[in-house]
Amino acid sequence: MSDKFFFKGRQTPKPAYGESGYNTKRAAKLGTETLPLNLSVQTEARKIEVAAMVAEKQLFANITIDTDKPENIIDLSGILNKPKTVSFEAKPNRNDACPCGSGKKYKKCCGA
Repeated sequence: MSDKFFFKGRQTPKPAYGESGYNTKRAAKLGTETLPLNLSVQTEARKIEVAAMVAEKQLFANITIDTDKPENIIDLSGILNKPKTVSFEAKPNRNDACPCGSGKKYKKCCGA
């Protein structure tokens, strides 16, 4: 028998998914088919606007019209205004060519 869990004549059971780091109880992502956004607007025209925004981002939502309550699209605005990752350009090494285009080494030009 060539099993990696085989040692001295006995076979040890394979670890369960939970022990190996596989997430079996993952929550559904908001805005998907299994967990749609619940949005509330006051007018039919606004419902059409919000539905267009939802369709553009390929999300799923339940949009209700309620003239008595204020508009509630907080979940949608949170998804649409997700912060972007900021990346910086790497600083050149001393002996690399200078990025200004002078043809000199960085240490002799802009790095001095």
